[in-house]
Amino acid sequence: MLADPLHPRKTPFVRPRTRLAGLSLLSAILVLVLFLPTAVDRIVDWYWFDNLGYGRVFLTVLDTRFLLGLFTALLAAAFLVLNLRWALRHPAPDPTRVRAPKVFPNLPGSPERVKRWATWGVLLLAALVGLVVSARWLDVQQFLHRTPFGVTDPVFGRDVGYYVFTVPILSLASGVLFVLTMLVLVAMVLPISMIRGTVVLAPRAVSIKAAAGMQLAILVALLFVVLAFQLHFVRAPELLHSTTGPLVGASYVDLHVRLPGIHVATVTALLSAALVLWGIPRRRVFRNTIIAVAFYVVVAAVGTALLPAMVERLVVKPNELVKETPQLTWHIAATRRAWGLDSIAVHDLSGETQLTAGDIAQEEATIRNIRLWDRDLLLQTFGQIQSIRTYYHFINVDDDRYWIDGAYRQVLLSARELDPTSLPQRSFINERLTFTHGMGLTMSPVNQVGSEGLPTLFVQDLPPVSNVSLHITRPEIYFGELADGYVIAATKQPEFDYPAGREGQDIYASYEGRGGVSASGFIRRLLLAMRFGSLNILLSDDITPRSRILFHREILGRAQRLLPFLDFDQDPYMVITNAGRLMWILDGYTSTKRYPYAMPTADGTTYVRNAAKVVIDAYDGTVTAYLADPHDPLALTAARIFPGVLHPMSEMPADLRAHLRYPGTLFQLQTMMYATYHMSEPATFYHREDQWQVPRQTHERDQSVEAYTRHMIMRLPGERSAEYILMTPFTPRAKDNLAAWVVARNDGEHYGDLAAYRFPKQSLVFGPAQITNRIDQNTEISQQLSLWDQRGSQVLRGDLLVIPIGESLLYVQPLYLRAQGGEIPELKRVIIAYQNTVVMEPTLAEGLARIFGGNAAGAQTAPSGEERPAAAEAAPAAAPLSPRAATLVTQAEEHYRRAMEAQRAGDWATYGAEITRVGELLRQLRAQQSSPALPDSSRRTP
Repeated sequence: MLADPLHPRKTPFVRPRTRLAGLSLLSAILVLVLFLPTAVDRIVDWYWFDNLGYGRVFLTVLDTRFLLGLFTALLAAAFLVLNLRWALRHPAPDPTRVRAPKVFPNLPGSPERVKRWATWGVLLLAALVGLVVSARWLDVQQFLHRTPFGVTDPVFGRDVGYYVFTVPILSLASGVLFVLTMLVLVAMVLPISMIRGTVVLAPRAVSIKAAAGMQLAILVALLFVVLAFQLHFVRAPELLHSTTGPLVGASYVDLHVRLPGIHVATVTALLSAALVLWGIPRRRVFRNTIIAVAFYVVVAAVGTALLPAMVERLVVKPNELVKETPQLTWHIAATRRAWGLDSIAVHDLSGETQLTAGDIAQEEATIRNIRLWDRDLLLQTFGQIQSIRTYYHFINVDDDRYWIDGAYRQVLLSARELDPTSLPQRSFINERLTFTHGMGLTMSPVNQVGSEGLPTLFVQDLPPVSNVSLHITRPEIYFGELADGYVIAATKQPEFDYPAGREGQDIYASYEGRGGVSASGFIRRLLLAMRFGSLNILLSDDITPRSRILFHREILGRAQRLLPFLDFDQDPYMVITNAGRLMWILDGYTSTKRYPYAMPTADGTTYVRNAAKVVIDAYDGTVTAYLADPHDPLALTAARIFPGVLHPMSEMPADLRAHLRYPGTLFQLQTMMYATYHMSEPATFYHREDQWQVPRQTHERDQSVEAYTRHMIMRLPGERSAEYILMTPFTPRAKDNLAAWVVARNDGEHYGDLAAYRFPKQSLVFGPAQITNRIDQNTEISQQLSLWDQRGSQVLRGDLLVIPIGESLLYVQPLYLRAQGGEIPELKRVIIAYQNTVVMEPTLAEGLARIFGGNAAGAQTAPSGEERPAAAEAAPAAAPLSPRAATLVTQAEEHYRRAMEAQRAGDWATYGAEITRVGELLRQLRAQQSSPALPDSSRRTP
């Protein structure tokens, strides 16, 4: 039977089923593509967090984000669906009497079709809102576990914690509600009403039906209520961060004009909401809305913009200091508290005193640790003489201090890390299984020079060899600054440890740590293979159940994942423990941009604390965080959010505490602030009468605070012993003479103490720029530098070091030579400047002796290798020598040899002791030669 073309046969069940199956398949594929990778990542992340003992952090973040996003999405969906259903229930007018709105010519007015598309839009919008709000999980957790600061603001009398923890949540909630209401009004209710004809926008009039008018009026009124809430609870507190006056914080105009204007605008917004609602029964919704909006805009513009500008220009500007004095007082006090400047101890120096050779000798610890090697140049040198192989790299050089052979020594060290991108052949076996780790470090003293102008190495070579009392038992570096990407350790494939002397004799090892995630089991290997996008992880026969996949090995990123409430200093440093393990120490910061009246940095931060010290084992990746500032409210809040994550500092091993250092980044921020905020009197501060600045220097040197911030070992004025400090000098603004120097102390019970040492304003103390000019004007030095620059070599001038000695200053600048086209700088000369005297000598000791006379700091081996004989008394000639005399001569030669070794090492304490012993032996020899011979029984070695 042929089908009738005019009456086709219907198949009501086949096509819907086919469509349903297709949609189901498409949905399954979409879910698989979108959510499976995320699920795999979360499972593998859980393995990683749990292995490190930070499962609580993972679950807290995951639960908070999920619950916050879900709760917000449900509220948003309920609000949107309620308004959608309300809009669709508006009784539509007779369609024969309603013209289709021209703005929607192709959209049908069918409620079912509108409802279908609008429902999808509602679900998508609600999900987006939940996703956006879930990203603010930390703000919500901080609000729920907030800790008071114990300091109140001077305007509203609220604790600072209110502005740090509460105001952001009020701003978030009101902002989300305002945006949702606006979207519902503009993108949902109004278009639906226009499509259905309950709202008609005619050229000469606007027609709104009663049901639609009520919904529109309620939404507009809600907008005004939310606006009033924002003005009172968000906008008014934000005046404490205002920058409209000559300070950061609420100025005179803000407090006396703008704040009252905000209060008036708040009342106006509430009145506007009432006016719109009042128009509902009177069918005047549209007109009342226009009147309310105009009324609010005029009042807000006049009260918060126009009137404040007039008062600022006509009242405040002519009398700014008088009007702003109270606010300046609050601003200075808040800035000093927020940046920790109020704890800086101020010491006034009497003026530059005259130094003598005796004074220099008494500062033996300071002189012995004067840094003659610039970190950048030393990094180049390490890279040339200690990289050993092309795939080893030194990332940066760090300052530290150690007790070495009984002496407190400042050293420079750099970790030897492996760069997989430099491997000669990059394959899965090489990059993931064989070349898995770096090896050891290189360490040198800051002031010691070898025979060819190269640094003396305390720790060197592969495997690392220590020439001093330090020892390294676990030199492998699986986790570091350069470590990126994953590696698989403890496999059947031997891991390259370090190169040996001959080809084919390289040393291999197998990982014995507990770092990383175990690769045992098929399911886990499948998840890891999906996580890292490598089928080799699943198929490789080299991977065994005891194998471990090490990832997130870059230490800064590793710490940030585990401790998301902290920001980290970008300069981690390595420490050798007493047990010989290599540990990384990172400085963790808490910060906020909402500290009232405080001066912000360029990124808006107004409060920073070094809240945590984080230690990461370079071998197994263990991460331990210690609470470094138990008085920081942000850190205490984090400790309440993540209990047990921050350990007390008393639990940190003593050998690690001995290497803690005040973070350089924080110190630079504080000193930058202190250059202005050491002035605490409002009038002085307003006029900037005593503002400081970083010293100016020529020769294209860096002019930042960092360029002059130096670690050194020195004895502070009034202290009994030398200590490890961080120091920055300052000059008066637009001047070159030195005004003060600020230090951060790092040792023992004084760790974290800040102090400022100020020179008298009426005395002249040369600054770095003036010293640099005096060096350039010295004909002997300038001629020598010009000669070297013309002989196929390049002269490199090191950092000009400011060395406080008592209440005086010594300037030291090392000079390096580098062959044209070469990459190894050699230390050749040392320039020393004191007051009006500038000298250049092969060694620091010779320069000091030339300035101060005598043996100010002993003699030091010159960079070229020749020895400067010490001022020891020569033994008188006598022949023949008795056995006793011969023994004395032999001992004197031995002690003289030890003195020369100590001299080359810069160990002035040992040098002095050995020279003293030489003198004693020479006196005994003179007495032996001038006295009658003793019986053989007395001829014993003393």
